[in-house]
Order: sequence, then structure tokens, then C-alpha cells
Amino acid sequence: MSVSPLRNVSREAAFYFFTSIGNYTGQSAASLEEFLLKIKDINVKSLEFHLYREDFEKWIDQTLGDVKLAEEIRILRNTKSVGTALRDRLYFMVSRHLKDLKSVSSGSR
Repeated sequence: MSVSPLRNVSREAAFYFFTSIGNYTGQSAASLEEFLLKIKDINVKSLEFHLYREDFEKWIDQTLGDVKLAEEIRILRNTKSVGTALRDRLYFMVSRHLKDLKSVSSGSR
């Protein structure tokens, strides 16, 4: 049985957003859908912090099992985006990917 990137993971396996080491934002995401919602509102410093530490791609690959999205985020990291441009690109990328996953999953039932 394959693991779906659309599933919710346990709170222990959720993604916890920090703005720097030891500075937890109080926000976490236990699914790709929740992650997408957090991208909109989380402090952009948190997005920059995690992107450049490779935290997003590791969580998406290793915890959610979504190699394709992890690779897209790696490519985004290499563009050196920051600030609102980073938020917008990341949101667009995850949103599009989530839509694709949902259309594939609803089509395979």
C-alpha cells in the first residue's frame, strides 16, 4: 500500500514553524492542505528560515512521501527567493500540486 501525500500525519510528525532556532511561531501543519494554509499567514522570516535549511523539502519527502513536490521546493530554494515573492511562489507551487494530487486521487476511485 502506498502512502498518500494527502493524508494527515500525527502531531508528532507535523511540521512546526520557527523563525529561527528556538523561536517557535506557535504554528504547525499536519497535512499538505494545512501547510498550504499556513504559508499564507506565517511570518515570512519563518518561510525563509525553513526553505534555506531544506526543512520543507525534507518534511514533504520523508514525512509526507511526496518526492515530486520536495524536488520542486528544492528548485525554488535555488532561485534564492525571499520575502513576499517567496511566499507567493511557494503558495502557488503547493496549491497547484495539491490540486493535481486531488484530481488524480478522485479520478482513481
